Amino acid sequence: MRAAWHLAGQSLPDYSCKFSRKDFTLPQLFACLVVKERMKRSYRGAEALLRDCDHWLRDVGLRKAPDHNTLCRAAAFLLDKFRVGRLLDKLVQWASLARVLGLSTDPLAIDSTTYESRHVSRHYQRRCHQTRKRMRERDAKKGRKAGRADTVKGLPKLGIAVATRCHLILSAWAGTGGGGDHPHFEPVLFDAWRRVPHRSFTAVLDAGYDGEEYHELARHDMGIRSVIPPTIGRPSKRGAPPAGRWRRMMKRMLRTKRSRRRCGYNRRYQVETVNSMMKRNLGSALGGKTARSRQRDMLLKVLTHDLMVV
Repeated sequence: MRAAWHLAGQSLPDYSCKFSRKDFTLPQLFACLVVKERMKRSYRGAEALLRDCDHWLRDVGLRKAPDHNTLCRAAAFLLDKFRVGRLLDKLVQWASLARVLGLSTDPLAIDSTTYESRHVSRHYQRRCHQTRKRMRERDAKKGRKAGRADTVKGLPKLGIAVATRCHLILSAWAGTGGGGDHPHFEPVLFDAWRRVPHRSFTAVLDAGYDGEEYHELARHDMGIRSVIPPTIGRPSKRGAPPAGRWRRMMKRMLRTKRSRRRCGYNRRYQVETVNSMMKRNLGSALGGKTARSRQRDMLLKVLTHDLMVV
């Protein structure tokens, strides 16, 4: 909580405008939101927890606990793209000053994951899966074409860029939908690239980001050594190499275990480790009811994870 308070104090103003009531500062409210996420509480549960922890409140200069409505409005204001970016800028600056990023020797890894849009039990999930399977079989017998489920279209999705040496998240993209990973390739990589002082490093990604234009963007525009397996697309029947200069290089570079270890691709699993850490420590289900509130919940998980690492 103190780390979150210091972070927001160095990144954000004390109040949103000069006409604020000034009962709480923005750094204090951000610290309360981090406690809420770390303890896996709702807004009402966080209010009750903070009321019982006077010593926590005194550590950040609070005389009383903010109510749940104040915390909800603070989350809507603090967890937008601009302010989250400023908080991540300061976090990466702290890590670079402490020399823990390690991007000169270990690569940057990028991957995405989906979260559950609500809290459901395993039994309920299993029964829903059985029901959907029966409905697909019934539609197949009647000659109907099964469409894509609305739940898949509304899946909360998070893309992150992780420093594999220290498990710190350098940039994040939050959206909705179970589509491909290409749309968030540029924003995630560019935000990570502009935040680190040493901008010549290696970025490793899985085959979901494969494409010649993405190698061009990373290598020519940013000067980053991108490593992506060239497996997207229909393979050639004659065994011809993939199209494109960089994709052919990736085919040669990732051919053996020794070459994958030499280029750093064997460190890509660390980003999957970070996704697992966030879901185990902070929960895999989101409390928001709308797409925007779920995006805020995922960005708060990213900030809370980084503060736990720091």
